[in-house]
Amino acid sequence: MPLDADAILDRRSLRRRLAFWRIGALVLVAAVIVVAALGLSGRGAPGKHGPHIAKVAVSGVIFDDEKRTKLLKDLAKSDAKGVMLVVDSPGGGVTASEDLYEAIRAVAKDRPVVAVVGTVAASGGYIAAIAADHIVARKTSITGSIGVLAQFPNFTGLLKTVGVEVESIKSSPLKAAPNGVEPTTPEARKALEALILDSYDWFKGVVRDRRKLDGAALAGVSDGRIFTGRQALDLKLIDEIGGEKEALAWLGAKGVDTKLPVKDWKPRKGWFGEADAASVAAFGADAVGLHGVADGLRRTGNTLVLDGVLALWHPSL
Repeated sequence: MPLDADAILDRRSLRRRLAFWRIGALVLVAAVIVVAALGLSGRGAPGKHGPHIAKVAVSGVIFDDEKRTKLLKDLAKSDAKGVMLVVDSPGGGVTASEDLYEAIRAVAKDRPVVAVVGTVAASGGYIAAIAADHIVARKTSITGSIGVLAQFPNFTGLLKTVGVEVESIKSSPLKAAPNGVEPTTPEARKALEALILDSYDWFKGVVRDRRKLDGAALAGVSDGRIFTGRQALDLKLIDEIGGEKEALAWLGAKGVDTKLPVKDWKPRKGWFGEADAASVAAFGADAVGLHGVADGLRRTGNTLVLDGVLALWHPSL
């Protein structure tokens, strides 16, 4: 009897172990199936496979973002037959806006790209829009603000009031100037103005080349003012009044099958909801999306800091 009881206990133990491994195997197979299904459905990642129309949002303040760059590089190599760029941005850093512009032009190399302006596509946001081959805006959309600026606080009056004096030793007078803790010299102001004007010339050059404007026409739209969509149409800053419906029709006129599915290209979510590095935290200061860009913007922890040279409407934002 003792031997029979031991045998029974051994069998039960073996069965429990077998049951454990069978359940583990089933769970693993189920996980593989789920991952494969997500990949095929395009829910877990930007739609890279199969003909489709890609929809990309450029929203919020534009600042440097490696994820945005990666997403646009993936889009440039995808099977997307056309791209709808939905822009709603007041702009951002000049260098970041340049980077975004170049990335969009790379996408447009092999497929038509249309920009749809929402509430605002000003300054750096307009740079993103003119990277497209066609621009559609609402009658009351805000666009333009073609210009560059640099802002810095000057605390010299406050420091003098509280009796604080900042001393510095420089290799040359223009090192770290202007800095806000000492009066800005005429030489420092002139040097900064030269930098601003050079970036401004680049901005105007992009507008001239993309919108076929020159002379008085270019000067009339590049003095920093903003325009409504209706004004922008008359000034040739945009091509059409409308929204996504009109943008889709334009893609159709360019040979894109408008019956193709429209896929949103946006950040892929990880297991815990974080944005995947293969996607974009793209064009906005307060959300993950095709945010933006900046030599004039940077992140310090979770804080967005404005500094440097900006192509931005209402810098106080």
